[in-house]
Amino acid sequence: MTTAELGLREAKKQETRQLISDRATQLFLEKGFEGTTIAEIAAAARVAKKTVTNYFARKEDLVFDRQEEFVSSLARAVAHRRPGESALAALRRDFDTAVATQDPVAGFAGHDFSRMVADSPTLSICLRGLHDRREQALVEALADAVGEQPTDITVRTAAGLLSAVHRTLFQRIQELTLAGRPNDEIAAVLAPEAARAFDLLEPSLGSYAVA
Repeated sequence: MTTAELGLREAKKQETRQLISDRATQLFLEKGFEGTTIAEIAAAARVAKKTVTNYFARKEDLVFDRQEEFVSSLARAVAHRRPGESALAALRRDFDTAVATQDPVAGFAGHDFSRMVADSPTLSICLRGLHDRREQALVEALADAVGEQPTDITVRTAAGLLSAVHRTLFQRIQELTLAGRPNDEIAAVLAPEAARAFDLLEPSLGSYAVA
């Protein structure tokens, strides 16, 4: 198979994956997560049930189709911090950018999507698990940054504090979204609130894991 053929094959796979995800999201919004079956999703996407499960191992994965991006987001920001920049400064800068661009991965997912997740016990539990996985990824990134083991108590405490701020801010975005506030207003509220939240960590982590 030529490089061009491989490229077309991969593009087709991504197109099919996105189609399945889009059709599933439509059904979830209409019928609720628990009220929608894999068979209905397959029918809506005009694919076989096995095709759906080949692309998405769990039903929850159809909702959180950018979960790996979410899980790796904090670790990635630390790994890409600028020379002389601490982990806190890098994470703060990255979050400011996410707010300015109203990034869905940071929580700007819209009212209907956020309500669907909040109303589903299964999705709410899954979301908490994604936050936990994101914190563990941050532990590993910080350990690498400071040359310690992931079991080091300072590394784990730093990751816990940094993750807690991000989790709190994510929940704040969800709270405002569910209250019916548009993204522009939420971003305007979050910018100063995030500054205050990150300021609380400056005395303890302002010089931690400087590149």
